[in-house]
Amino acid sequence: MSDEGRRRQCEALLHEHRRIVFKVAAVYARDADDRQDLAQDIALQVWRSFGSYDPARPFATWMYRVALNVGLSHARREREKPAMLGADALDALEGGMPITEPDERLAQLARAIEALEPLERALALLYLEELPYAEIAAVLGLSETNVGTRIARLKQRLCRQLAGPAPVEKGVPHGT
Repeated sequence: MSDEGRRRQCEALLHEHRRIVFKVAAVYARDADDRQDLAQDIALQVWRSFGSYDPARPFATWMYRVALNVGLSHARREREKPAMLGADALDALEGGMPITEPDERLAQLARAIEALEPLERALALLYLEELPYAEIAAVLGLSETNVGTRIARLKQRLCRQLAGPAPVEKGVPHGT
């Protein structure tokens, strides 16, 4: 394939899968400007690395790997707690249903995901994207078994965290 053909193929695939770029940028960036910069960095890295892409494999898996590597590097560089994935970021994602009313449960989940370590955020993102464990494993360079174990532990931790402290029973005083 000619250079021009490869360039057009890359542009078409990048356009087709652009939501991956925006999702990863939304997870690892602090604010709108940071998200835009990170999205550009991801697109640039996809462009630069396109020569290593094997067309026999799914492009989305390869692109997630590139995007998450750029996102993880960004998070390491920043060493700051990134901003919460807010409703404005979610609304900015193309193709999704706009969220017209804030959902406190969604906000709690976003805060909990924000507090995760960068690799765990990637795992949560891919799980929430409903990718099969085999594809998550391919993207993150983990075994499928390791992905299943990490997701189970992550879900348990998030459930405990989101459930909050056990409610205190009121009513009958002790000793009566």
